[in-house]
Amino acid sequence: MNPLTSPLLTDLYQLTMLQGYIDQEMHDISVFEFSVRSMPENRNFFIAAGLESVLEFLEQCHFSQEELEYLVGTGRFSQKLLDYLERFDFSGSVHAMAEGTIFFPHEPIIRITAPLPEAQLIESRVINLLHYQSLIASKAARCVIASDGRADLIDFGLRRTHGAEAGLFAARSTYLAGFIGTSTVLAEALYGIPIFGTMAHSFIEAQKDEKEAFINFAYSNPENVTLLIDTYDTVTGAQKVIETANLLKKKNIPVRGVRLDSGDIAALSKEVRAILDNGGLKDVGIFVSGNMDEYTIEELFAQEAPIGGFGVGTRLDTSADSPYLDSAYKLMEYAGKPRLKKSEGKATLPGRKQVFRRYDDTIMVQDILTIEGVEYEGLPLIREYMMDGKRVSKTLSVHEIRDYTLEQMKTLPANLRKLQKTAPYPVHIAESVMSMKEDIEKKLGTNG
Repeated sequence: MNPLTSPLLTDLYQLTMLQGYIDQEMHDISVFEFSVRSMPENRNFFIAAGLESVLEFLEQCHFSQEELEYLVGTGRFSQKLLDYLERFDFSGSVHAMAEGTIFFPHEPIIRITAPLPEAQLIESRVINLLHYQSLIASKAARCVIASDGRADLIDFGLRRTHGAEAGLFAARSTYLAGFIGTSTVLAEALYGIPIFGTMAHSFIEAQKDEKEAFINFAYSNPENVTLLIDTYDTVTGAQKVIETANLLKKKNIPVRGVRLDSGDIAALSKEVRAILDNGGLKDVGIFVSGNMDEYTIEELFAQEAPIGGFGVGTRLDTSADSPYLDSAYKLMEYAGKPRLKKSEGKATLPGRKQVFRRYDDTIMVQDILTIEGVEYEGLPLIREYMMDGKRVSKTLSVHEIRDYTLEQMKTLPANLRKLQKTAPYPVHIAESVMSMKEDIEKKLGTNG
């Protein structure tokens, strides 16, 4: 069983509910939507990501013989349910915002329309795929805003992400948001994302001395000579880079950059820049890593640090300052009737919804959340990607999605581009939604 594709990667209550649905022959069409309930204290917008992963999952979602045998062995499930799962094949529709779209609380970024058991079974994995990738893309977009084109950003977080899939998805999500690449090799193999790397301190420590390590690394990697200079003493390391570069020049091997990973980065980058410039290495860039995020990037540029690139790792790939989104996948319609949840703090808005976005020239000024079919001025953000279990739209490359994401970010109002909390973007909930909600609540009150 492949843990990343198995439909058993779900919560038990999905299967127990399925058993109830199957026993009661509840196969009418249902509508579920995924959205984020609230904006974290340190965020002003979200970036939608993970749609492609969801579509791939739905296309491949089948129970293998091994998985069915496991379910039989548990003794928990009826033969009727097991027979249903043996034949399982997603037959529904998917409507969604395009990956890379900016979105806000209460706006659905995906809508699943399918027979109730199908739409219920996929809940856990759909949330799992959309939540993490949107979380990381949103964090990465803030790093891109902080950099403001002054430096290249590279995802360096694989080793401290929460598992293999998270590391791979972080590489993809950060690239979509505007990073130029990642250190994760598999991301190039699977997605065509450019990969970058330097060396670790262990390479320096294992050699006779620092200069020998620099030379040996350059001979082995002549097209990728970025030297880590803070293993022992950063200033001394920078001076040795000049000596190394002069030797390598005879071999036509250029030193492309140096990396700083510790210490007072602002002060050291200025000192190293002066040393390199005085040594005739004005074209050698300074790349920094070590607990970087949008806040440190903003602060370093505020101090006029001469940095040309950042390796952004742990704080980004774990979204350290906001490690989760209050997201949910909820039933909006069943058997042709809108549904809602009234739970305190977790109430939902009923019905199939659309989002219209209004612009002032090229800058977004307001979103309108309305019932599907009720038209408003603006650009509709939700469109169909799958019908009857089959894709109906072109599969885009990560490079195409990245281009779209960067265009989306250009439409952000100036106040939303701040790293600090600002006035919320206006999302108007249309009368069509509120009327439907009030009608259902009245019926519930009467029936209650």
